[in-house]
Amino acid sequence: MQETTHGIVVRTIKYGDNSHIVDIYTPTRGLVTFMVRQPKSRKSPIKTIHLRPLTNLQINYDHRPTANMQHLTDIHLTTPYQTIPYNPYKTAITLFLSEFLSHILKHETPQKELYQYITYSMQWLDTAKQAYSNFHLVFITRLTRFLGFYPNTANKKKGYYFDLLNACFTPTPPTHTAFLQPAEAALIPLFMRMNYNTMQLFPMNAAQRNRYITILNHYYSLHLPNFPNLKSPDILRELFV
Repeated sequence: MQETTHGIVVRTIKYGDNSHIVDIYTPTRGLVTFMVRQPKSRKSPIKTIHLRPLTNLQINYDHRPTANMQHLTDIHLTTPYQTIPYNPYKTAITLFLSEFLSHILKHETPQKELYQYITYSMQWLDTAKQAYSNFHLVFITRLTRFLGFYPNTANKKKGYYFDLLNACFTPTPPTHTAFLQPAEAALIPLFMRMNYNTMQLFPMNAAQRNRYITILNHYYSLHLPNFPNLKSPDILRELFV
């Protein structure tokens, strides 16, 4: 059955000389895996620009429910990025989020709101001229709204601990070891208040930013099966100092 939908490229893996395995997140079917042939001819309808991480596409394909991989019949850019491919800082953020989302979205059912959140966020980053060094942290924090483990800050008070396992604040340390001391727990509601347009009002130094990446990675690993220790944050630590 032929289907036409929008999608965002999550991951691309080279397969052989002229093919790629491409994971595309769609608002209608969630994460869909495609085998994409990319002939070396200049007349090929599929270009390298189509397969870059977190690129927005409109795709047409023959959906086969029993197949492990689908085959594209048509592909178009919907919102070409103007700065991300040429800005090393934005490229590093995009590669990090691509790796991050590749582990997240394979567990998620289709969510139109989640798809819209990702596409809106990437368009915001593409048009941002400055003050986006905390973008990836805000993105990942607010992403938890769609995943079912958004931190509960209702009972937050000065001196409280943050229980990473149960996603809430407590007046005393939990009986397990997955919690933040009060000084670091205070960062959680800080990020809850941030959005892309206000995050420049909440300055963080490199040490705080790097520590928060580590906390987020651990937080996600507690709530998602087989969530790995990501590699790409090391690049961000070197760039955003």
